[in-house]
Amino acid sequence: MPFETEEEVLEHANDTHYGLGATIWTNDLRRAHRVASKIEAGIIWVNTWYLRDLRTPFGGMKHSGIGREGGSHSFEFYSELSNVTIKL
Repeated sequence: MPFETEEEVLEHANDTHYGLGATIWTNDLRRAHRVASKIEAGIIWVNTWYLRDLRTPFGGMKHSGIGREGGSHSFEFYSELSNVTIKL
């Protein structure tokens, strides 16, 4: 989609109820970092898509799920804390 400004791109990218993943395609690494920090998505790929190390956290924002899974984050996502107190 053609665009004039980064602000226009961010407005379109974030104008959704979902935020699982996004891609940025650019030759400018500074622009990639700047734009990625403002995109509302759980994972953002730069110049690639669906490349993921399973040891890193994965999850969405907005209506794209809750919590994170992957790596040590899976323990928190799939467990509930409980406190049991016994007086002996």
